[in-house]
Amino acid sequence: MKKTIVIVDDHILIAKALQGIIDNFMGFEVIFVCENGEDLIKKLKCNKKNPDIILLDISMPIMDGFETVTWLTAQYPEIKVMALSMQGEEKSVIKMVSNGAKGYLLKNAHPVELENALTKLDINGFFYPDWASKIIFSSLNKGKDTEIKISDREKEFLKYIITELTYKEIADKMCCSPRTVESYRDQLCEKLELKTRVGLAVFAIKNGFA
Repeated sequence: MKKTIVIVDDHILIAKALQGIIDNFMGFEVIFVCENGEDLIKKLKCNKKNPDIILLDISMPIMDGFETVTWLTAQYPEIKVMALSMQGEEKSVIKMVSNGAKGYLLKNAHPVELENALTKLDINGFFYPDWASKIIFSSLNKGKDTEIKISDREKEFLKYIITELTYKEIADKMCCSPRTVESYRDQLCEKLELKTRVGLAVFAIKNGFA
């Protein structure tokens, strides 16, 4: 079964062209296109089945990508959001990732690169090209104490954070309660000055906990 995708971009010609490209990929299909975040919200509420992935532009009128990914993270956390934008500067990347985006790709990417990104996003739960990873890693390291102490149980939690397991399933793996797992998450977010599971996953991979 193909993974379903929604494209959110105020440039309709670009969105339609992108739809044509993706519909030629073997494992993916676009189910609808939206002009902005507000349009997306209306269409999500009218559709019985949610998409697996949302490709989200950043610069849009009415409701931009930053606002939209924040709303999606709160309301539809199971949907994987990938930013697809012309904006590759540090501020945009960090803000999108901090707000919940699980992937980031520039619009000038080759179709082969896009298909690879979608496949990895689907399998791993996140995808960042090397240039975006460097920005994220640099941000994680800014102003942080290199001697941050992480307990053995927190390290075990970080091993599971990059998987598709829910927090309840992680709790089962760790033989503890979901509330305890949530406390590990909250403690790590505070120590590392992170806000999202994606940020914790990137930290885990970079520091060899995965």
